[in-house]
Amino acid sequence: MELNFDFFNKWVQIKLGINLSDYKQRQMQRRIGNIMRETGAQTLEEYAHILERDKAAREAFVEHLTINVTEFYRNKELFANFEEQLLATVIPNVSAPKIWSAACSDGAEPYTLSIIAEKNHLLGTKIVATDIDNDILKKANIGIYRKDQVKNLSLQDVKKYFDQVDDSHYQIKQFLKSRIVFKKQDLLKNSYERDCNVIVCRNVTIYFKPEVRDRVYQKFSESLAPGGILFSGATEAINFPEQYGLRKIDSFIYQKV
Repeated sequence: MELNFDFFNKWVQIKLGINLSDYKQRQMQRRIGNIMRETGAQTLEEYAHILERDKAAREAFVEHLTINVTEFYRNKELFANFEEQLLATVIPNVSAPKIWSAACSDGAEPYTLSIIAEKNHLLGTKIVATDIDNDILKKANIGIYRKDQVKNLSLQDVKKYFDQVDDSHYQIKQFLKSRIVFKKQDLLKNSYERDCNVIVCRNVTIYFKPEVRDRVYQKFSESLAPGGILFSGATEAINFPEQYGLRKIDSFIYQKV
């Protein structure tokens, strides 16, 4: 089936404000084709008409594009390294760090960061959590998670930091929510946070074209306070971090020089 992606890319940019040309095209086109067929549409023109009139389909499309696969302490061993570097390189200089969880999805990542702050008595820690998807931010604010999403926490920690909703769902406790502010933000077109001591952005830039990814890393560097750290995903090693004013200090962790 021949699909008119040029038409669809332009339509999405005009109607939804998302520039699909910044993403790796083959990967993005495959994802669009998959969700389009779920609606029964045979062409992208037909799919655009469905998105135009059907709010639920539009929301499902945006959520599908943003690839919301998350869990608490995703790649647990990397989070252990991150916590160690946070305490060794950031906290000696600032007792109440500003942390930005970029592309935070359903909130598992910023709540993980809030748990880390709680465990280490980092009073005054402020966490800004941003994502492009309004609906996923609403879910993050509610903070209800499936049992499989909290599997990396001990049973003791689950009891301490969550209220059990039913046999398979848990809701994050309010005291962990209190240090987090959720905001809508598009990494590709909106302004970035400033004076961050920590930026966590994981499993996002792999979907960007190299030149777009480079711009994002440069802007992250500019958003960091001197000595601040950037924690990237397990498939997102930064080659030549010095070009962004960063240096590697651990696996997938970089410090602003």
